[in-house]
Amino acid sequence: MTEELIIAGFGGQGVLSMGKILAYSGIMEDKEVSWMPSYGPEMRGGTANVSVIISDERISSPVLRDFDTAIILNQQSMDKFEKSVHPGGLLLYDPNGIIHPPTRKDINIYTIEGALEASKLKSPKTFNMIVLGAFLKLKPIVKMENVHKGLLKSLPERHHHMIPMNEEAIKVGQEKVKEVQTV
Repeated sequence: MTEELIIAGFGGQGVLSMGKILAYSGIMEDKEVSWMPSYGPEMRGGTANVSVIISDERISSPVLRDFDTAIILNQQSMDKFEKSVHPGGLLLYDPNGIIHPPTRKDINIYTIEGALEASKLKSPKTFNMIVLGAFLKLKPIVKMENVHKGLLKSLPERHHHMIPMNEEAIKVGQEKVKEVQTV
């Protein structure tokens, strides 16, 4: 099993954290892992993305041009990465702020209204965990107990009291993900 994915959106949406939690979760399962962030100097509000590879086999290069999965959280990222998903791959996106939804017919497309669900939870900081939950429902590439360990490892200790809220947000994402098209 090898999963090559890109998570892309605005800085401040938790893009890099999602990737880091997935990477730590893969490490907890003794998998080979690559986590490669990319963001502009403006950080919060600018574009950010992270490519993550989780594999049972040795990873030859962390540099990716095409992906099994793209998790898209803004229009700029949709414009840039929709075409980079392998045919038959997965594109998961939050429709909030997406003016031009994906148009490809050769990929599986799902939505998760992470921003809306986070506002219902009265916790905007859980947005990224809702999206992560949706992804893990569609592709359970790591076990949930290892996601918990990934949260412990990636969140500073002063934020560990927020782990139950983050785990609840992951469950919400798993329940609320919606299919747009499958191939």
